[in-house]
Amino acid sequence: MNLLRLGCAIVVVVATVLAPASSAAHPMDTQNAAFVQGVDGPAPGPFVYLGAKHMVTGYDHLLFLVGVIFFLYRLRDVILYVSLFTLGHSVTLLAGVLGGLEVNAYVIDAIIGLSVCYKAFENMGGFERILGFRPNTRWAVLVFGLFHGLGLATKLQEFTVTDAGLVANILSFNVGVEMGQILALSAVLIGITIWRTRPSFVRHAFVTNAVLMGGGFILTAQQIFGYVFYS
Repeated sequence: MNLLRLGCAIVVVVATVLAPASSAAHPMDTQNAAFVQGVDGPAPGPFVYLGAKHMVTGYDHLLFLVGVIFFLYRLRDVILYVSLFTLGHSVTLLAGVLGGLEVNAYVIDAIIGLSVCYKAFENMGGFERILGFRPNTRWAVLVFGLFHGLGLATKLQEFTVTDAGLVANILSFNVGVEMGQILALSAVLIGITIWRTRPSFVRHAFVTNAVLMGGGFILTAQQIFGYVFYS
């Protein structure tokens, strides 16, 4: 009971912290936005930095990936699932910006929030209890990776970017995203690995994923609110 109360308290705190950011799950500060719009030609270094910064501060991506690796004990499995997410993320990021694929940012970000809920629910054994089987996790990670990349693409499309050096800059940005992903996940994986050596991991795993799912619902609700009132 105390764990449930703690989980609920954490969700409330997360909701309070994230509430002001309901308009977007992929924030880009004024200085970075001005830089993106002012670039005229290839600028690989700055775009690698922006991509890495986006991933490290992109709580929606990180929450999903935490759910993905939560019960992965072998390094090759971590690499496999993260690679599937990277593949999906890269395809739609490039297709969205270079191919002009446009979708409503609020809708995409709501789906990204639901991806967090999906993975947490899977970790809690929810699909087995309700459906009697678990959907293919590899396909789910790949498909949700497509949505995560498209979410980033919709944010970049809000700014006027010149065609000069566009391909090189977007590829550099994507490289930065993957570098930031490796950095952030390495820290998370080390923390989870240490936690797994303690009895508290088994006791608190369910509640932790319940809190993770609550965070996903918060992200989704924020985007639905934005779609209804601001789109």
